[in-house]
Amino acid sequence: MSRIEPAFERIRQTGVSLLTFNRDALDATVRGQILTELAAELAKTGGKVSVLLHSIAFGNLKLIAPECSRERRAGLTLAEALGVPAERLQEVVDGLFQQGVSELGPLASPGEYSSTSLLEEEDMARTVHAMGTSLLSWTQELHSRGLFAAQACVLGLTSEGNQVAWKGYAAVSAAKTSLEAVSRAIAVEMAPYGIRSNIVQAGVTDTAALRLIPGSMHLLAQARLRNPSRRLTTTQDVANVLYLLSLPEAAWINGELIRVDGGEHIGGGWS
Repeated sequence: MSRIEPAFERIRQTGVSLLTFNRDALDATVRGQILTELAAELAKTGGKVSVLLHSIAFGNLKLIAPECSRERRAGLTLAEALGVPAERLQEVVDGLFQQGVSELGPLASPGEYSSTSLLEEEDMARTVHAMGTSLLSWTQELHSRGLFAAQACVLGLTSEGNQVAWKGYAAVSAAKTSLEAVSRAIAVEMAPYGIRSNIVQAGVTDTAALRLIPGSMHLLAQARLRNPSRRLTTTQDVANVLYLLSLPEAAWINGELIRVDGGEHIGGGWS
């Protein structure tokens, strides 16, 4: 809260009204309380909810089975050819890789995962609900309370992990695909009420949440090399598209998955 409150204050200084809630968005009772308070506030001006953005990053990043050790020959071979100790070479490579020399990714030390704390059924269920199906709960209750504007926009965030199997990402991947399925259902069944629903698939973005993923530096390096512009997606890139989708001019975009990655998903890799 100490980091986000200054940002809230900057928004208030622009002259708009800002209502915030630091509560559990996954608790049904709390959700009802928040919407009751929101409805009371909106009633003062006759306002309605034009945009619902679902962005809950609460999931488990655990392997589904212990890793098997594999011999990494490239570094050893290079160290022998250079006549330097393998440990020293690894130290230099890892240091440069951490500084952003993405091309050294294949030689850099891989991410470390717990071999004892593996993904369990409860972990999976909690993650799928938090990052996926909870979008439907919020959308349904806003609709049932009559809080949506005549033309409203529901938005969710996904990642390439919806199709690519990253280590430790099984639960989040399942949640993202659930989120996309729910969004499509909202797009079809709530269109008659003026509610459209879309999912934004951002490219790999360097955030605090991403850095919680073991091996995140490798994900960042691969993204830089695949991207035609040789840079990562930024939070501003994503915010710009969310804004565009909220405009009346985007009213005919419904049920879509929209990539915001600068072409990262079509990049072939290092060149």
